[in-house]
Amino acid sequence: MDYGVFLPVSGSAATRDGLRHAAQTAERLRFSTVWAADRIVIPWQIDTAYAYSWSGTFIVPPEKPFLDTMTALAFLAGATDRIGLGISVLVTTYRNTLHWAKVAATIDRLSEGRFICGVGIGWMREEFEALGLGERFEQRAALGEEQMAVAHNLFSESHASFHGAFHDYDDIAFEPKAHGARIPIWCGGESRGAQRRAGRQADAWFPYFTEITPQGLRERFEYVRETAAAAGRDPDSVRLNCCLPVEVTDAPIEQDPQRLRGTPQQIAHALAAFEAVGVEHVALQFLVGRFPERLAQMERLAPAIMPT
Repeated sequence: MDYGVFLPVSGSAATRDGLRHAAQTAERLRFSTVWAADRIVIPWQIDTAYAYSWSGTFIVPPEKPFLDTMTALAFLAGATDRIGLGISVLVTTYRNTLHWAKVAATIDRLSEGRFICGVGIGWMREEFEALGLGERFEQRAALGEEQMAVAHNLFSESHASFHGAFHDYDDIAFEPKAHGARIPIWCGGESRGAQRRAGRQADAWFPYFTEITPQGLRERFEYVRETAAAAGRDPDSVRLNCCLPVEVTDAPIEQDPQRLRGTPQQIAHALAAFEAVGVEHVALQFLVGRFPERLAQMERLAPAIMPT
């Protein structure tokens, strides 16, 4: 199992120097991937429940800067040499499919094959409405599934054609393709629909959990595998990866099987349980508020979880 870390694409550290320093630190510490979250606008009033915090409310202050994710990763393609560059996750339903696919292929070329395209369908009704896409909110599952099919079509065909409910084009060229064999597409989301999309079309299921046990994650992944088999795919071709919030403490604490929190040694022990159920990659999001403290926690944790 290998590990990635989330970048400071929002807040006071979301600057040229801050972003570059964070990515280069992760690379020096031998993390395999850096991850950037995605947001276009943040409404001041959000009534839609947020599933990825214990409070149920969105945790990014609207007055703080939030960089464009794809632009930030393109910048880091030239500021790093080895580390993978991932987006967790691109809300594809906010965007024109052919355009975001072009940007993804460009980043993959500029990084020489280091880009991982995490995809999701969005959750915040208010953001859809602010973008003038309110009608897409109820259609986002069907749209997101078709967008994945379009991306596969564009990334693989020299003479690309597609005729669906939301996309219609015939015999177009789409270049460049991936730097290597393909651009990995990891499907985020925890719903049954997200699991079906992962099983049918993605290279990995890539959920974000605030409260989940390793066994619970594996049990949910079985549905992904069943869906893959029903779609005529080899279930073993779909990887199990996940994002986990983490907090490094100074002293040992009582362990909660649904929270990744403790000393580096305790966290390493907890992460081993995820590896035991088949997780291949964990993207870690350090929960401390200020980024200097997050970097310090990365420095402390890395020796405990990296292979010697």
